[in-house]
Amino acid sequence: MDPLSEVLSLLKPHSYITAGFDAGGEWALTLDDLAGRIKCYAVTQGTCWLAMRGLDAPVRLQAGDCFVLPSGRPVRIGSDLRAEPKRASDVLDPDRSGEIVTYNGGGDVFLVGSRFEVNSRNAEVLLRTLPPLIQVRTSGDRARLRWSIELMMEELREGRPGSSLVAQQLAHMMLVQALRLYLSEPSRDDTGWFAALADPQLGAALGAMHADPAFPWTVQELAARVGMSRSTFAARFRERVQETPIAYLTRWRMMLAGEKLVHGDDTLARIAGSLGYESEHAFNTAFKRVMGISPRRYARVSAEDADGAQDPKMYGSRLRATAGRRHPRYSRRSPHSGSFPLFWKG
Repeated sequence: MDPLSEVLSLLKPHSYITAGFDAGGEWALTLDDLAGRIKCYAVTQGTCWLAMRGLDAPVRLQAGDCFVLPSGRPVRIGSDLRAEPKRASDVLDPDRSGEIVTYNGGGDVFLVGSRFEVNSRNAEVLLRTLPPLIQVRTSGDRARLRWSIELMMEELREGRPGSSLVAQQLAHMMLVQALRLYLSEPSRDDTGWFAALADPQLGAALGAMHADPAFPWTVQELAARVGMSRSTFAARFRERVQETPIAYLTRWRMMLAGEKLVHGDDTLARIAGSLGYESEHAFNTAFKRVMGISPRRYARVSAEDADGAQDPKMYGSRLRATAGRRHPRYSRRSPHSGSFPLFWKG
């Protein structure tokens, strides 16, 4: 399985709301429902503006644009960002999934897409290095993405039997296609594992680690695999991914271990062996260093969270809090949380 597919499988994105949004006149929304979620939408008619922390200036979205919001940062979107915003959670009723929401009379701009819940145990680590906004055009040769969007619009508008389920499946296709297209575009200054996938050589190194995480990879071995010198590979990997190759490999192993601990019935010794560790002690030490909590406690707290937390935003909160008590560096407040300045008001 390729790295992007593996990461998405680990995140387990599932469509929570798939709907159309038909707005008219002057309007603005604050997207206050992004924590622990990914939004993927396409503008099929008209234009609007989007602003968020992490962008130098508001971005104009027009018909043919598809955009993904993966970071959970506060966002404002509207025809005029100086207008008094409404909260999206008040306007976009989750009980109306599979429908078209008409706002302010509709007719000027139409968006279609979905909001995805993700596995919050891994979401923070995997999503925090993604660009705040992933924007691609659906024009030209982007036929597959355009097809998914057009078919989703048709399903939402016609409301045939099974249309809600079909729209949800199409939303997954739309998300993956948008990420693919973003990676296929010319190199950019983004950092993180996602940006590294767009680099042919770094992407090949990531693919090798993901294909065989138990292999005793060294920087020299990975560099040789992708046809680079050790020093050049190590420097480029660290610059783009923001950590060393071995640190990335270790963190990926621990995420896989976390899945096995929560969803499997293997012993710690077997999990350790499957990820390249010769002893259970070495595995326990690495897991606690990376995840901030012992493997057994991770499994226990994760199970308690899954049983007791009905709100997806709260899922995994006790796990992070428990880890943070022992290892403060894992519980530092995100620089993207809280309120943000209305820099687009001028």
